[in-house]
Amino acid sequence: MNGVSRYGPPSPVVYACDPAGSRGRLHAESESETRTPFQRDRDRIVHSTAFRRLKHKTQVFVYHEGDHYRTRLTHSLEVAQVARTIARTLGLNEDLAETLALAHDLGHPPFGHAGEEALDRVMAPYGGFDHNAQTLRVLTKLERRYASFDGLNLTWETLEGVVKHNGPLIGPKASRTSEEPLHETLIEYVSTHDLELSTFAGAEAQVAAIADDIAYNNHDLDDGLRAGLFDIPDLNEIPLIGPILEEVHGLYPKLERPRTIHETIRRLISLMISDVVAESRSRIEESAPKDAEELRHADRAVIGMSQLVSLGDRALKDFLFANMYRHDKVNEMSDQGRRIVADIFAAYLKDPQSLPEEWREAARDSEPASIPRLACDFIAGMTDRYALSEHQRLCG
Repeated sequence: MNGVSRYGPPSPVVYACDPAGSRGRLHAESESETRTPFQRDRDRIVHSTAFRRLKHKTQVFVYHEGDHYRTRLTHSLEVAQVARTIARTLGLNEDLAETLALAHDLGHPPFGHAGEEALDRVMAPYGGFDHNAQTLRVLTKLERRYASFDGLNLTWETLEGVVKHNGPLIGPKASRTSEEPLHETLIEYVSTHDLELSTFAGAEAQVAAIADDIAYNNHDLDDGLRAGLFDIPDLNEIPLIGPILEEVHGLYPKLERPRTIHETIRRLISLMISDVVAESRSRIEESAPKDAEELRHADRAVIGMSQLVSLGDRALKDFLFANMYRHDKVNEMSDQGRRIVADIFAAYLKDPQSLPEEWREAARDSEPASIPRLACDFIAGMTDRYALSEHQRLCG
């Protein structure tokens, strides 16, 4: 787009998503005089009930384990910060990248991945559970704030980015195997609002996805060290981290442990961001997209890490999996979370009238076959502490 639109000058790079060229919303609305469509999407997410609940949903540790461990909310804010930095440096739309970063975890149930595994298991006869599909349900159906529609009525670009931030879902470029069926939520939604599941999402969504990866690994490393699940010397042989630790110890030989941890992690984050920027510029230059639409049809994601840093990132993931996610302390919490989710689901299926009042009314108005999904929606929206309280009420 040439010239200046109502939202200011377009991005200097042609492959950025331009708010003036947005494909719009499923339900037509008049535009804001003060905010771009992507800024409005961000604001609707921040003001949503699901976003507030992230404050008491865990990443790894249950909420009462300590005040300084990450929650889904603090994680989302860290992802947004990394995403804005990368998007700004590459000349992309910062507002859209931030919006997607803030929205990406809205579908997560209580108790982290343990809660997701438990919901998927109990929902297996009824279509299963997937947190990405649940995020779409939250954004298009479960948030009930507006008089004219269910959901938040976000732009096509935001919904596309939420659904496809990890890559195409169908077709030859799909990031998932052909044996994995599409979740019924996706099938139902795209039948009325096509999100073009066979293409990549825009560059801003790809930025949000890799920002999630950077933030997740680094803050889990921080939390694991602070929780005493492993210690600094255990990191010396890990690619990327070992050389940074050696540099920090050389510059600050008497630095106390907490500052050593922070100095190491901030340097690791900076290294990863710089690598993503350099690698992405190289990929974009190679594919030379003429606009955001052509970028969606590229042969591969244009935002990514170099092979060297990607291997280091993989080594860090492997270390965290072995030393943190499978630690006895974390396993004990995870087992408790799975048991609580399964017990609550069984109680609601046995007696839907044990749901809170608003959900009881929905259950009375629903066909029996719809009750499992309704119970799943309610449980997925719970915070950790509410799930513990509800389990106590229902099961003693």
